[in-house]
Amino acid sequence: MKKKNYPWSKPIGETNHYCVYKDKYPVSPGHLLFIPKEDHIVYLDKCFIGAYDQGQIWIKEEFCDGYNIGMNIGAHAGQTIMYPHIHLIPRSEGDLGRYENGDAYDPTGGVRNIFPGKGKY
Repeated sequence: MKKKNYPWSKPIGETNHYCVYKDKYPVSPGHLLFIPKEDHIVYLDKCFIGAYDQGQIWIKEEFCDGYNIGMNIGAHAGQTIMYPHIHLIPRSEGDLGRYENGDAYDPTGGVRNIFPGKGKY
């Protein structure tokens, strides 16, 4: 990754293909970013594999109950740093909060919930 004005500093992990950073604005505790060292599909593929492997470790170690792996591509999809990067977001039962009646919010539909009403199908 060529040095530009990116907000990433002090990686917590590194391979030949990517660096891992704590997200500056975490969605949940443990939220990580996998940043390819080059803007190339081979490097991005290694990021996805690394994120998946880390998520599996988290589940095995009972750090979380599940996880989301995602990437925003383009400003209209929510990308704010215009360099490819993969988000690994740990998820736990009840992490969405609760309705006023005490029932937990339902995560069914996952990423579909970015559009209101599209998560339930």
